[in-house]
Amino acid sequence: MLTQTQTAPIVADKINLGQTLPASDQFAAMTGHAGLVASEFSYKKDEEIYGEDEPAEYVYQVISGAVRSYKLLSDGRRQIGAFHLPGDVFGLETGSVHRLATEAIIDTTVRLVKRRSLEQAAAVDVRVARKLWTMTAGDLRHAEDHMLLLGRKTAVERVATFLLEMDRRLAVAGMLALPMCRRDIGDYLGLTLETVSRTLSQLHSQGVLGFSGARQIMLRNRQRLHSMDA
Repeated sequence: MLTQTQTAPIVADKINLGQTLPASDQFAAMTGHAGLVASEFSYKKDEEIYGEDEPAEYVYQVISGAVRSYKLLSDGRRQIGAFHLPGDVFGLETGSVHRLATEAIIDTTVRLVKRRSLEQAAAVDVRVARKLWTMTAGDLRHAEDHMLLLGRKTAVERVATFLLEMDRRLAVAGMLALPMCRRDIGDYLGLTLETVSRTLSQLHSQGVLGFSGARQIMLRNRQRLHSMDA
């Protein structure tokens, strides 16, 4: 459900598509270079952005907040496939519909552009096509890593992998301010809420991490976490 909108062209502002840029700037440069118009929409906590099997008409980028992509299994369980954080692009599909549903984890603003417009730009501009391919390849790499995590790693290894991933993507001054709750983490790692909580407590007792609030985590021993993320 789209709640608020602001539409404006994305301007490249002298950004060179050949430069090495953060993901947020890469998307802005690509769409601005192609002269595409973007809209911004805001979603409340837990509000659906799009549903599974809905037409894949737009490509999205998180401006602020956080988004989860997930699938509900036939027995009612939820498997989260990815967390999308500020700067991340999501909604790229190979087919005509979305394979997963998405929701705002917290109050979130996203930028979106029409998928058809992106595809048309890619058809006539090799640089736009290359950027889209890079984004798609990144999604594939994440899916492969996630499949390995779910299929081969122990509970401790899964939590260690998650913490290191969030450390790369979220850490500010060594502190992780997680937007997702422990149930979300469990549904991402294929673990129960109780197992996630027990594993975090175990790592805390071992001095690997510290807590500063329910979702504020300080990683005190990254080397130990890396050794667990084998």
